[in-house]
Amino acid sequence: MANIPPIWISIIGGHTAGKEIRSLAEKVGGLLADAGAIVISGGLGGVMKSVSKGAKKNGGTTIGILPGDNRKSANKYIDIAIPTGLGMARNLLVVRSGDAVIAIDGSWGTLSEIALAKSIGKTVIGLQSFALDDVISADTPEEAVELAISAAKSNSTK
Repeated sequence: MANIPPIWISIIGGHTAGKEIRSLAEKVGGLLADAGAIVISGGLGGVMKSVSKGAKKNGGTTIGILPGDNRKSANKYIDIAIPTGLGMARNLLVVRSGDAVIAIDGSWGTLSEIALAKSIGKTVIGLQSFALDDVISADTPEEAVELAISAAKSNSTK
């Protein structure tokens, strides 16, 4: 039997987030870990930290693609910290690395990541994020994860 590589899901969202959004992100991270997916984010605070925390609580693997040069800037839930020194340009690496993308809340940086993801043909699922054409809206963390896993399986970049 062939060794099937895990699914990688990129999570994008605000570097600051309120309690409700942090809770949603943590739930998404836990569900992704339960599904065996690797969780990729920008590796810092807000949505990125919460999704990583949820993944780690459920035994998942997390990757943080950092804007700066220092691995130590990653949040404490990141397993693999990749310092890029690229600033916001690292947003392309975050969305490119996943087989699908889940956007949770966010502001201008998240909007730029959605645009980058769509421009390279990635499926983007929005959870309390921007209502845009060609972004699939999810009402719950469970729905967001289910849609992302399904998209990743049918559009795998491997």
